[in-house]
Amino acid sequence: MEKIRNFCIIAHIDHGKSTLADRLLELTHTLSEREQQDQVLDSMDLEREKGITIKSHAIQMVYPYGNETYTLNLIDTPGHVDFSYEVSRAIASCEGALLVVDATQGIQAQTISNLYLAINHDLEIIPVINKIDMDSAMVEDVKDQIVDLIGCKRDEILAVSAKTGFGVDAVLEAIVNRIPPPKGDPEAPLQALVFDSMFNSFRGIIAYFKVVNGTIRTGDRVKFVNTGFEYTADEVGILQLKLQPRNQISAGDVGYIISGIKESSEVKVGDTITHVDSPCDKAIAGFEDVKPMVFAGLYPVDADEYEDLRSSLEKLKLNDASLTFEPESSLALGFGFRCGFLGLLHMEIVQERLYREFDMDVITTVPNVSFRVHTTKGEIVEVHNPSGLPGPTVIDYIEEPIINAQVITKSEYLGTVIKLCIDRRGVLKNQVFIASDRVELTFRLPLSEIVFDFYDKLKSISRGYASFDYFLDGYQEAKLVKLDILLNGEMVDALSSLIHIDHAYDFGRKMCEKLKDLIPRQQFDIAIQAAIGAKIIARETVKAVRKDVTAKCYGGDITRKRKLLEKQKKGKKRMRQIGSVEVPQEAFLAVLKMD
Repeated sequence: MEKIRNFCIIAHIDHGKSTLADRLLELTHTLSEREQQDQVLDSMDLEREKGITIKSHAIQMVYPYGNETYTLNLIDTPGHVDFSYEVSRAIASCEGALLVVDATQGIQAQTISNLYLAINHDLEIIPVINKIDMDSAMVEDVKDQIVDLIGCKRDEILAVSAKTGFGVDAVLEAIVNRIPPPKGDPEAPLQALVFDSMFNSFRGIIAYFKVVNGTIRTGDRVKFVNTGFEYTADEVGILQLKLQPRNQISAGDVGYIISGIKESSEVKVGDTITHVDSPCDKAIAGFEDVKPMVFAGLYPVDADEYEDLRSSLEKLKLNDASLTFEPESSLALGFGFRCGFLGLLHMEIVQERLYREFDMDVITTVPNVSFRVHTTKGEIVEVHNPSGLPGPTVIDYIEEPIINAQVITKSEYLGTVIKLCIDRRGVLKNQVFIASDRVELTFRLPLSEIVFDFYDKLKSISRGYASFDYFLDGYQEAKLVKLDILLNGEMVDALSSLIHIDHAYDFGRKMCEKLKDLIPRQQFDIAIQAAIGAKIIARETVKAVRKDVTAKCYGGDITRKRKLLEKQKKGKKRMRQIGSVEVPQEAFLAVLKMD
C-alpha cells in the first residue's frame, strides 16, 4: 500500500485536463505507440468533438521513481456541473488531486466548486498551471489567484505545458512525494466504493471501485449494500486501457468487478461492496440516488418508431444510469417518453447520442423542472409536466426549486451580468473581487429560469469570459401559472408551460407571434391564443387563403356578389369546425429558441 497513489484531476472545461492525462500516460509508458492518440481517455466521438469529458475513466500507471516502483491510479472526472455527483464519488476514491488552471484564463467557477469538494474530502491538492507556452499566458497573475484561493506557497505551484510535455515529469514526482498513500486494512472486512460503472454487451455491467478496507478475490460472494443485491465475483482486475484480470485486489487499490449484472439500476455510483459472509459494519458515507433536475418529453418524429425509441432509451440507460424515462402521451405528438436529465448539457448529449448511435430522430418538448404543488387537502404532488398540474381550485400554493449560482466574470461585464441575473428573478447574495479585474458573484436563482438559454446569454454578454456553476438549494414558494396555447380553441398540450406570472403575458405574446410565422395558412382563419385558465392574454390570427369567388361577376347588382360571398362564408365556417391544424415540428423547436 505504501507504493500506491490514487489521484484525480480537477479542472474547468477546456483547461487541458485530458491532454495532461495523455502526457502522464506517455511518460509512464502505459500505452504502446500504436495505442497513443490525443484525448485517449475520452473514448466517445462526442467527447472528442465537444472537447469535454462526459463519462469518467480510470487507468492505472506504473512509475519507477528512485529505486522503487509506484502504482498510480488516475481516476478521471467529468468537468461539467451536470455531473457533479459522479465527480464527488470519484474524489472520495482519491487521496490527492491535481488542480489544473489555464494560464490564459485563470480560475473559473467549476474549478472552485470541484476544489471545495476535494478539500471537504481532505485531499492533498497539487496546483498546476497549464498552457504556459501560449502567447497570452499570464503565469504570475494566475499564481497570485491560486495562492489567494488555496493558501499554498508560490514555489509549490507547478508550471507545465501539457501540449508540449514541458514540466510534466515534475508533476509525476509531486504525485509520488506529496500525495499520501491510501489508508486501510487489507485484513479487515471488505469495504469498496463504487465510483463508476459501464455496460458491456457481452459481459453485463462492469463496476469500477476503490477498495477502502479488506481484499476481494475472484469467486467471492459479494453484496451491494444500498441496493441489497448479491453476486458472485466472476472476474476482478485492474484498469488499464483494457481490463487486466487479477486474482485479488487489496485495500487502497482501484479495480473492476464483473458479475454478470444485466440491469443498470442494480449498480449505483457511490454504493458499497462487501462480502456476504463477513460484511462490514457500515456503508461508506455519501451515497445518494442521482436526482434528475430537468424534464422534457421525447417523441419519435414518426409514430411507428415508438417501440424503437423505447429500446434505444433502454440501451442508453445501461451506459448512463442517471437518465430516467417513463411513457407519456400527448394529443399533438402522440406517444412518447417523459425523460429526466441532470441538466441541459446532459439533455443535449442524450439527444445527440440517440441520433448517432441509434439513428433516432426525436422531437423534444419544452424542458422544465419539477415543481411541488401543495393542495388544499394538505397533500404534496410532484409535477414534472404542465399537463399533470391539478385544477386551480385544488392548488393551495406551488413551490419551485432554487439554486445557488456562482458566476465568475471580468469586472467590465459586471453590470450586464447582474442585470441578466436580476431579470431572471435572481437575488444577489455576495460579490467578491478575486483579482483586480475578476469578480465572483453569488446569486439565488429559480432553476426554471436558467433551463432555457441562460448559459448562452451569459456567454454572449461576457464575450465568453464568464463561467457559471450551480448547486440545488431547496424549494421556495412562487406565483406560477399554467400558460396554454390554443389553436382554433383547441389546446396544444405539448406547448403548455408553467411560468411565473410576471413573465406570462410577455411570453404568451411572443409565442403567438412566433407561431403565426410558422403555422402554414389554411383555407380558413386560424386563431392562435395564449390563455391562463379561461382568460385569453394574447391573440394572433393566421389569415385564410381564399379563392376569389366574385371574379366572374362584372357589372350588375351588388347583391349578386354578396350572395356568392355569403355562400363562401358558410363553407369556411363548416371547414373551420371540421378542419384540424397541423403544428409543424419547427414550432416546438422555435419555442426552445425564444428570446
